[in-house]
Amino acid sequence: MALLTPLFAFLYHLPQVYKWLLKPYYVASLFMSIAFLAVRKTPGICDHLATQREDGNSCDFDWREVEILMFLSAIVMMKNRRAITVEQHVGNIILFSKVANVILFFRLDIRMGLLYLTLCIVFLMTCKPPLYMGPEYIKYFSDKTIDDELDRDSRVTWIVEFFANWSPECQSFASVYADLSLKYNCAGLKFGKVDIGRYGEVSKRYKVSASPLSKQLPSLVLFQGGKEVMRRPQVDKKGRAVSWSFTEENIIREFNLNELYQKSKKLNKTKGDKISQSQFPPVIEEEELEQQGADAQGPESESKKDK
Repeated sequence: MALLTPLFAFLYHLPQVYKWLLKPYYVASLFMSIAFLAVRKTPGICDHLATQREDGNSCDFDWREVEILMFLSAIVMMKNRRAITVEQHVGNIILFSKVANVILFFRLDIRMGLLYLTLCIVFLMTCKPPLYMGPEYIKYFSDKTIDDELDRDSRVTWIVEFFANWSPECQSFASVYADLSLKYNCAGLKFGKVDIGRYGEVSKRYKVSASPLSKQLPSLVLFQGGKEVMRRPQVDKKGRAVSWSFTEENIIREFNLNELYQKSKKLNKTKGDKISQSQFPPVIEEEELEQQGADAQGPESESKKDK
């Protein structure tokens, strides 16, 4: 069972894995991550490489290279414990694989190390991870619209994400937040986003730091009646964020989304009742019509008698 569970999990997410594996960014990253492996194992190239193996086989790893690769595996396993999406898992593997490749190439030949490091810098400056472009029920705010929207209807509860496009954590969280909006969005519970990397005034107004050192991105804030009720992650007295995992389960539990959704659906029903009443005016019964006619004739007869 210990082997079957990861296998079934991999097969379940296989269609999703193919979606991003076919994107140019991940294809190029994959080739760069296995560059040293390819150089060390390719016949005709590995024959001319230096080695510290006792048998002189330059097409196989020496003991120091094996240690570096094992250390890489341990770091990846530690970092992936906090990963919340498949993209974040693969991103950690790619990042630390490139770091290990830099060390291995410099150890092998300083010229190869400089060449590989240059390629990594060029790739980092010219290629960015693909942004989430899937379905969502999210309203995007600017510095001029966020206050008016939050105060427009006091009965509506807003969950707003403060993010920045340059933040890898925000990019990984985008798909999770979109899935939550698809499940819980209704008339009384709405989801919004504001880019504080673009709108600095919003960052100051709502006290969400855009600095990478503060680790406050992304931040989720719950608003009711236009006022903040809670936020995650919490911030200590020194302005640093308290560590918190942005998994779907944690958000549902901490923000009581199931309870909020049930209460918010009632607001949708009351709005529907008001609309139906305004569309169909009350029907006047025949007795009421006769009574209204008698009341109208009374003053006329009195006026004729006076004459």
